[in-house]
Amino acid sequence: MQKTSEKYLIIGAGYAGLGMAQALKEAGIPYDQVDASDNIGGNWYHGVYETAHIISSRRITQFTNFPMPETYPDFPSAQNMRDYINAFTDHFDLRDAIELNREITFVRPVEDNLWEVSFANQEQRLYQGVLLCNGHHWCKRMPQFEGSFNGEIIHSKDYKRPQQLIGKRVLVIGSGNSACDLAAEAARVGAKCVLSMRDTPWFIPKTFAGIPVADLSKNSTSPSPLWYQRLMVYLLIRLTFGKHESYGLPKPKHRIFEKHPTINSEVPYYIKHGRIISKPGVQALDGESVIFEDGSREDFDLIVCATGFYVAYPFLAPELQRVQGSVVKCYDGAFLEDYKGLYFIGWYQPRGGIGSVISAFAPVLARYLKLQADINVPVGLVLKELGKKLPNTHLVDPQQMFKELESTDRHFDSISQKAHQVDAQHPNFRNQPLPARERESLEPTVST
Repeated sequence: MQKTSEKYLIIGAGYAGLGMAQALKEAGIPYDQVDASDNIGGNWYHGVYETAHIISSRRITQFTNFPMPETYPDFPSAQNMRDYINAFTDHFDLRDAIELNREITFVRPVEDNLWEVSFANQEQRLYQGVLLCNGHHWCKRMPQFEGSFNGEIIHSKDYKRPQQLIGKRVLVIGSGNSACDLAAEAARVGAKCVLSMRDTPWFIPKTFAGIPVADLSKNSTSPSPLWYQRLMVYLLIRLTFGKHESYGLPKPKHRIFEKHPTINSEVPYYIKHGRIISKPGVQALDGESVIFEDGSREDFDLIVCATGFYVAYPFLAPELQRVQGSVVKCYDGAFLEDYKGLYFIGWYQPRGGIGSVISAFAPVLARYLKLQADINVPVGLVLKELGKKLPNTHLVDPQQMFKELESTDRHFDSISQKAHQVDAQHPNFRNQPLPARERESLEPTVST
């Protein structure tokens, strides 16, 4: 077993994992980093289709300490993003610490508050702690249908290039960003496109007056309350798209920001041109046909299920599975109250780009790791004693998060003082070791 017990392990070399690696390196915290794929980049490497562009803007998707090139458009392409991620990795000299093609089978706490990590090649290592940055765009959520379909059914993650749609009668199921992007793509090159949505989204335009909508809040000098953000976005929608009824769509059943925003200007455009037909949810499959909840029937060659992903950590023991639906029950989005050394990173979905969020969060987490090294109790327990609550949603308001992180950084000395007080109340705390397990199927256990 390698001598790694003084290090942390970062699992994942995508956006979140690389952002954390840069912060740990800058803070002088030793770490290793592994990824199951054969290259860095996470979802931007193995998950998106070749014509994809970001839905947020360059300004808020970039890491704050490493701006994207000015030659990039406001909405960089998938290739732009891969190039940028590689440039970030090389600029901060992170590549040498990354091990690729490293599949992890089990992570468990053992004696002396260490963490044992087992790899698919039977290797085992001990670490001081583990940062879970394995992403949430890989464990496909597929719907269950009544009946059978003679054509092809795929998940949106399996869509890679327009050739898969050319000349086909396409049904896209979903109302999120992937569903709407793929529907627009099918509208351009397919023979027919139907978009099936159980709940109509609030379509937020990508730009307003030539400015990316995501950048409008970044220009604000202070965080706005959620009600004000909702009002401004509602007015923006009315000024650009008008009413949903104008497109033959029912009004959304949810308030703005109660679901992840759907930022798309093309679906309303193609609905008006008859290139996208809106339908309610699917009732049943019948050979070449799909029967919808309104009783209508349409024939298709291809069904694309843009129905999202499960948040999953298949290599964790059942005692460490804290996922409920799309939410990981941990304090400040990362910390457990009953185990120290295990950190859940990047499972949440901020409204906007992840880069600016990770840039703000990673240095604060590095400070918490140094604090954790000085105390016996988990940082999560300290945060609980400070009155922090467990999250009840995976959606994050970036403005509020930046405000809270700034407050944490400013008052960190007080937090540290409280941590030592809590630590003194639990002088005998130790992680509860968990038993090893035999190698099992890597199919994740997920909570719905």
